Amino acid sequence: MKIRHYLQGAPSVTATEAIRLAAEGALIVDVRRQFEWDRNNIPGSVHIPLEDLPRRCEELPDDRLLITFCTGGLRSYGAANMLIEYGFEARNMSKGLIDWRAAGGALQGSAHA
Repeated sequence: MKIRHYLQGAPSVTATEAIRLAAEGALIVDVRRQFEWDRNNIPGSVHIPLEDLPRRCEELPDDRLLITFCTGGLRSYGAANMLIEYGFEARNMSKGLIDWRAAGGALQGSAHA
């Protein structure tokens, strides 16, 4: 299957909606690379880089809404599509870290120590 397949149609939420949904029990899934995660991450999120998602998605709960997250929203868009195809309920957080910061979302990591 071509990667282009995963860049179509995933439902999205804004960072403000993601903050609310996480407070209600949704799980944020950070699909960025390890160095990006180390620099900053969302408290309580799960880190599975996009390239590892197909083989590690069984680590994710199937009874919670999953909100995928990356720096700008493109990688997480593909991740949300992939998770939906695997049977999860997933949404992409559009504009990723950019909007998360603007919405006042909490961050932790070496860039915020």
